[in-house]
Amino acid sequence: MTYIARDQWEKHFSDGKNFRPVGERERELLAKHASAPEGGGRALDVGCGTGELAVCLTGLGYRVDAVDFAASAIARAREEYAGIERVRWLRLDIEHDDPAPLHYDGYDLITLRLMYPFVKDRGRVVHGLGGRLRDGGALVVITPLAESTPEERRGIALDEDEIVLLTAGWRHVERLDADGLAFLVLRGFRPAGTRAVEKRPTTGHGLIGVLAVVTDDAGRVLLGRSRRGMLELPGGKTAGPEDFAVAAVRELAEETGLVAEPADAHVLTTLVDDSHGVPRLTAVVRITAWTGTLANPEPELFSRWEFFDLSALTCAGDVFVPAAQALDAVWPGVVPGLPPVTTYPHAAERPTVPGEPAEAVRLRQAMARTVVDGGWAPSEPVRDALRTVPRHRFAPEASLTAAYDGGDRAVITRRDVTGAAISSVSAAWLQADMIESLHLKPGAIVFEAGSGGYNAELIAHVTGPDGRVVTVDIDPWVVRRTRALTREAGSGRVAAVESDAALGAPAHLVPRGGFDGSVITYNCRDIAPAWRDQLAEGGKLVLPLEINGYTRAIAFERRGQVLHAHRFTSCGFVRDQGQQARTVPFVPLLDGGLTLRFERGTTAGTADLEKALRGTRHEVATGVTIGVGPHVGSLQLYAATTLPAFCRLTAHQDPDEGVTGIAKDRDAPAIVDDASLACLLPVRTRNDERPEDKEWEWIVHAFGERGPRLAEQLTATVRSWDRHVRADDHIRHADPVLTVHPAGTPDELLPAGDTVDLVRCRLVFQWPGRDRDFPSPARRGKATAGALGGA
Repeated sequence: MTYIARDQWEKHFSDGKNFRPVGERERELLAKHASAPEGGGRALDVGCGTGELAVCLTGLGYRVDAVDFAASAIARAREEYAGIERVRWLRLDIEHDDPAPLHYDGYDLITLRLMYPFVKDRGRVVHGLGGRLRDGGALVVITPLAESTPEERRGIALDEDEIVLLTAGWRHVERLDADGLAFLVLRGFRPAGTRAVEKRPTTGHGLIGVLAVVTDDAGRVLLGRSRRGMLELPGGKTAGPEDFAVAAVRELAEETGLVAEPADAHVLTTLVDDSHGVPRLTAVVRITAWTGTLANPEPELFSRWEFFDLSALTCAGDVFVPAAQALDAVWPGVVPGLPPVTTYPHAAERPTVPGEPAEAVRLRQAMARTVVDGGWAPSEPVRDALRTVPRHRFAPEASLTAAYDGGDRAVITRRDVTGAAISSVSAAWLQADMIESLHLKPGAIVFEAGSGGYNAELIAHVTGPDGRVVTVDIDPWVVRRTRALTREAGSGRVAAVESDAALGAPAHLVPRGGFDGSVITYNCRDIAPAWRDQLAEGGKLVLPLEINGYTRAIAFERRGQVLHAHRFTSCGFVRDQGQQARTVPFVPLLDGGLTLRFERGTTAGTADLEKALRGTRHEVATGVTIGVGPHVGSLQLYAATTLPAFCRLTAHQDPDEGVTGIAKDRDAPAIVDDASLACLLPVRTRNDERPEDKEWEWIVHAFGERGPRLAEQLTATVRSWDRHVRADDHIRHADPVLTVHPAGTPDELLPAGDTVDLVRCRLVFQWPGRDRDFPSPARRGKATAGALGGA
């Protein structure tokens, strides 16, 4: 590999020099193996030089983005090919610059001619380019071969080992000859998975060594491609009496040419395992600053050193076991499937380590704009937090585009054995909305249940230098990860605690007078008393409460022992664990085609329900229509909190194959009475192109002898909601008045309304117009959870 500085390339092209001209054989192979799709295609020529190949590609039907990091090369290309309209000339460093100027929709062809040997971080570059190929697209690499290149010039060529590495992650590889140049056509990018591997057995009786974890100014980690065919961190055995920090900086210099001071080398943890039965102790040393130019002083041990994106470590191929475990000590979760190891963390504090690519800054600003434009972040402190806190560093296994998705997408960071998500970084708009609901002031002390790091750091940023966040999680892995990531990229104002969050914060961390705000970041089917008791009077508690199957992020204010709701936001989170975890009784029907879920915890009789479902369907049109907007969720919540026999019916087959008409994998509000059932679903009545012109009508489908009566009950519920709740929408935003009272509060001390009893509290919903349409004095009792008798 030959490293040539940018100024040398600038001089090369400004002096009128070129690469080897594109040969006739190369043109023939491009035409045969890489012509544009029918109708034209888009190509990217990386390292285009003075543009000869880019212009050649236009003749094959492509519109071409031709990029080079040398301004002199781009200037010459623009001058020489001024009349070519199908080429866009871009000055861009493919290794270091923000790729924003590249075509957003990808490419049918990407070419690297005579330039791949000059790329330093080859694995990262190929991974990035492979991700930009459209389906069926090809990466074409044209390069000299080391075996046919004079020894003094072999730095401009690839040897066979490098070609094996280059082609390993592709489904289809064609290797052709172009007048002595290797002409590689690679299709179907499929990076290899990551595997932690050992070296050969040692001859010693014990091993003591150090590994240095080093990142560049973009936050990428340095790894070496060893001659053993695996990735390794800089490091090795300690020499004599030297301490771990000194050993780490010595090994770094010897293996990579980079220079660090022992004061910038921080011992994070020691790992204890064995290698082929031999005890092994490895110190993980985080180096926070270094100087020098990356080199390869030990070519007999390493083929090259390069910096890797953390998100690429899930598909990096073979990684030396201690190196993989050391990476996991700094960024838990970035390397999957590791063997067990015993860790002994060091208590010494270390500074945060900065570093991010320009692309992350751009994507973060774009995400913030999306959230702000959606109205989810009206206050400047929350907006500034979104623009500032590096979200991607709290989801290091995710790509930048996934981490900064400004839409309704969370980043899953942990799954259970069934594959269900149990920890995530939530959608940014929802995090902003919940933090806004806390109404935090500078210096506030905040409790968070459910850790991860990013949300806590957003809150820490909002509360400022005098603020503090206590975050609690039941999963020790999540707590370890939160501690590691907040130390690596955080403010130092977040304390992560391993505990059942339903118990609140440890007593010694609760401020006198209680927390100024509390936020729960997982689906709650109950409200823990500790959350109220540890909250200051007038403080805000924001949590995603699952109410009979429908989740709303609700902002509560504490007034004595009662919580008063202020706003509702439809949302979804990972499930609760620990003391509050609940299972929902359900009954499968029609050979698994349907599932009846009893959200209130008590099943009703369903012995003859299948027979009813196979019978005649009774349909009733409510006459109530809806458009695009929040009203579906409002009606669902209204039905779930006012109907005593409420349950949910989920379909697992297409509507035309089932009996209910419910869309596949969707559910509908339902009520059941022994061998009869009625469900409520929207049926499209108008499907215009503009979203605001689409329309649905609420229709009731009922089955069984009592089906018509159940249909009347559902229809009355829909019409009551339409008459009183939706009509009052401009004032109430279709939300009820909700208060939360301690469990055991007598009925006579509750306000009038529909009561839903949970284990640890009692919810009272007050919907407008309920007393006029349903004046029964026993309404509270009939709506109580568990009262699932006849409708």
